[in-house]
Amino acid sequence: MLTGTIEQSLIFAIMVMGVYITFRILDFPDMTVDGSFPLGAAIVASCLVKGVNPIIALALAILGGCIAGFITGFISVKFKIAGLLAGIIVMTGLYSINIKIMGRANVSLFKVESIFSSGLNKIIIIAIVVGLCKIFLDFLLRTKFGFVLRALGDNENLVVTLGVDKDKLKIYGLILSNAIVALAGGLYAQHQGFSDVGMGTGTIVTGLASIIIGESIIQNKRKFSMTTIVVLGTIIYRMIITIALKVGFNASDLKLITAIIVVSILAVKNSNLLKDRGRVKKNA
Repeated sequence: MLTGTIEQSLIFAIMVMGVYITFRILDFPDMTVDGSFPLGAAIVASCLVKGVNPIIALALAILGGCIAGFITGFISVKFKIAGLLAGIIVMTGLYSINIKIMGRANVSLFKVESIFSSGLNKIIIIAIVVGLCKIFLDFLLRTKFGFVLRALGDNENLVVTLGVDKDKLKIYGLILSNAIVALAGGLYAQHQGFSDVGMGTGTIVTGLASIIIGESIIQNKRKFSMTTIVVLGTIIYRMIITIALKVGFNASDLKLITAIIVVSILAVKNSNLLKDRGRVKKNA
């Protein structure tokens, strides 16, 4: 059970990296991820049953995520639609698209070759993919593009004064985010041995819970990269879920447990913030 939990935690950590880009860096409430996660799974499933190489299938899943992110960004910045609504629109459309890609609501992958058929230990393969994503994002966020992307979420006016097109930059950020989420979906489908059109439900909440847990536990964020915080937060979140199942909760209760975790942590953080402000006012 512990090994399986760690394997799933690392896969979901990839997804949470994508959510972090929109939620924390862009400050964009992107609901597209609830559709791009199963989109990646659907593309991979459709490819594998046709005999396509698993790595190529993952590459196509990433491409599908890029397209989903582009559409969300395009309709948001070009038609001036609120980010939350744009994401919901694309997520809703992806539900039907994912069914068309697979040909039905779910596809079994137990009898096809996958990335885990190479003979290597599953956790090693997953760790390699997570490591590549971590290295790529850590490098990207240290570049000029990464600096401007961070600035976009904090201060759009600063980005404009730098002569950067903020609309294009927002689209690039959404493309990057959903590409990573779709990669996680494709890897998750191969790990679980099936793809289901509803497997992305609650992706955004799971991502936010992992991010909040990671940020709450790691106080000195300057010593740790964003990706490290995300990975640790996701592992701890999945451990909590595993313990809840072990204690006796039903699988149908997991979404409720996640909601309670998020609300509880946010309530504690906001309470501490109010106390700190009160102390500052008294000292002033």
